[in-house]
Amino acid sequence: MSLFTLLLGGDLQVTPRLASQIVGSRVIAADSGIRHAGALDVEPELWVGDFDSSDDRLQALMARVPRKPFPAEKDFTDGELAVDLALANGATELVLVGAFGGPRPDHAFLHMTMALRLAEAGTRVLLSSGHQEGVPLTAGLRGFDYPENTLFSVLGFTDVVVSIKGARWPLSKRPVPFGSSLTLSNFVSSSLSVELHSGQALLLAHISTQD
Repeated sequence: MSLFTLLLGGDLQVTPRLASQIVGSRVIAADSGIRHAGALDVEPELWVGDFDSSDDRLQALMARVPRKPFPAEKDFTDGELAVDLALANGATELVLVGAFGGPRPDHAFLHMTMALRLAEAGTRVLLSSGHQEGVPLTAGLRGFDYPENTLFSVLGFTDVVVSIKGARWPLSKRPVPFGSSLTLSNFVSSSLSVELHSGQALLLAHISTQD
């Protein structure tokens, strides 16, 4: 297994949980995402992008990091280019740090849909801002280690059929049409497990940052 952490341009709150999730990983930064390197105490091996979101101060501060520049007028986001480079270097598992929040909600949407595509192709993916985690669901049963009372939602990107156990409001092979709010705002009550019987979905959990 080869774990890569990709530093993206969204929000970040460093937590012990997130720190433990990226231990031993290789790190690639996408444009302004490199600002998270100091907070996470990591050294990127590569800095990717057109650098239109990185000001002169940040570029000077991180001048030691090798760069792979791309033109501003390109077909892919800096984050997707970073993902492609990680996969080309053997990544089998990705942690997308800074995947949520920030000034570009369209990028956050892309990160979620890209994670679904990658997971279906066999790459394990975690999206995180420290206080939020996203896990793409593939067909079958998946267990989670979230503490009791953790708020979570199952976001359907198509019509889905889903079972949820260990939650305040469990479901059993429940059809959920695309656009329904049925699987939003649930709470963990014991050992949470989600089984996706059909469709495409992502679990989004709101992580306590009190510890």
